[in-house]
Amino acid sequence: MNQANNHILPHNLRMVAWEVTRSCNLACGHCRASAERGPYEGELDTERCKQLLDEIAAVGKPVIILTGGEPLLRPDICEIAAYGDGKGLRMVLATNGTLMTEEVAENLIRAGIKRVSVSIDGPDAESHDAFRGVPGAFTGAMAGIEAMKRAGLEFQINTTITKANLSRIREIHDMAHNIGAAAHHIFLLVPTGRAKELADQEITPLAYEETLNWFYEESLSCAIQLKATCAPQYYRIFHQRRKERSNAPEGRPAAGAEGHPLHTMTRGCLGGSAFCFISHTGQVQPCGYLELDCGRLTEKGFAEIWNESPIFQDLRDLGKYRGKCGRCEFIRVCGGCRARAYEMSGDHLAGEPFCIHEPGIARQGLKDG
Repeated sequence: MNQANNHILPHNLRMVAWEVTRSCNLACGHCRASAERGPYEGELDTERCKQLLDEIAAVGKPVIILTGGEPLLRPDICEIAAYGDGKGLRMVLATNGTLMTEEVAENLIRAGIKRVSVSIDGPDAESHDAFRGVPGAFTGAMAGIEAMKRAGLEFQINTTITKANLSRIREIHDMAHNIGAAAHHIFLLVPTGRAKELADQEITPLAYEETLNWFYEESLSCAIQLKATCAPQYYRIFHQRRKERSNAPEGRPAAGAEGHPLHTMTRGCLGGSAFCFISHTGQVQPCGYLELDCGRLTEKGFAEIWNESPIFQDLRDLGKYRGKCGRCEFIRVCGGCRARAYEMSGDHLAGEPFCIHEPGIARQGLKDG
């Protein structure tokens, strides 16, 4: 990398989360979208969705996460998925699981969906339903998972961690493993959308650190894929712990951590550099929790927005980051949660408010590498 530009992140598009609808059959307290049953005006129709997939495919071949709201409420969801699959895009889908049947799962497989994520936020009906705000949500989600298993559709479990379920995260993790999930992804609550009302449920910075260290320990031997999302500090912890292990008498990190698919990812916050979010009305954002208008697909093409948005360009320029993040030796592998920084300070380039790490001397290969 040119020394003069070593603070500029490359912007190779690797993943797009696309809110194909904001309509939803649940009313979850932490919902980024504050979604309810629609209809919502301005959602892209089938043909515009296909055009968008054409535009994305012209930029790269990212993973496309069809999300919502509840994407299964869109009657053309399989048509959209099949079109993206035909363009060489890896199509996946995020659902609450309650609308999944064996027939739906088989249709998704035929449409080219490679994996489905199901949100489970408690290890039993009482805890999950309280979080989701709808009685029967847990039973419905588990029935949906069983339907996917019968159809042979790969699934993962997503869990949003709050004070309400922090003490039971190991139970949820064990359940994900026991029911045959391909992966368990944890999400640290970001207080946007309806989740602003749950701000007091956000775990403390210390608990945040302890949870991510526990997750690292699990990654050393866990048989399924683990990933921490909305938790960029995990990548700082991973590098710190890996360094500790390499200095230990046994001399080498465990194979579970080193060989894990998660660790092919280059950094924590990928917003604007490898990832973006597209709203149900076609607004492009750094992520679903950072509601900054980087360009509207009703006015500009996707490639122009991705390549030229001033907000994206700022996020790629590590020299513009402020506060602790701006002087941190782990900025290239972490970057801090830009949505949390923005929500708590009004500045998307400010320091991550929930990080307890105090920046020290830059290590070769992290800040300057």
